[in-house]
Amino acid sequence: MKVILLKDIEKLGEKYEIKEVKDGYARNFLIPKGLAKVATKKNLAWLEKQKEIEEKKAEEELKKVQEEAAKIDGQEVVVEVKVGENNQLYESITPQKVAEKLKELGFDISKKQIVIEEPIKETGEFPIKITFKHNLEAEIKLVIVPEK
Repeated sequence: MKVILLKDIEKLGEKYEIKEVKDGYARNFLIPKGLAKVATKKNLAWLEKQKEIEEKKAEEELKKVQEEAAKIDGQEVVVEVKVGENNQLYESITPQKVAEKLKELGFDISKKQIVIEEPIKETGEFPIKITFKHNLEAEIKLVIVPEK
């Protein structure tokens, strides 16, 4: 029986793929659990519409992500921290700290998007890479200054 998968199913296929499966597997498991539909002409027409809708959503999302990356690219972010002797920081600067500072500035960036090779433990300027969906990246300049 040919079915249209409605969700990704491990060891079978991905969402919206058409697969040939055994009748019992389709009737007793896939269809009742809402994981698949029988591949009729009507359902195949529905599948084409769904693919178009998904494509439009992906394009819109890509535009949004590109705009967000363009806004943040090249920004200078200043973080004030407590320092001891020899400009040694009392706390290291981690992706979490940078994400919090970016949120204060109005950017919705999670700590998982911020790439810092090693936690920063001194004052100065540091280039920080921010990753986005669709393999887009932006770079900001992080400036660590002593608290006044």
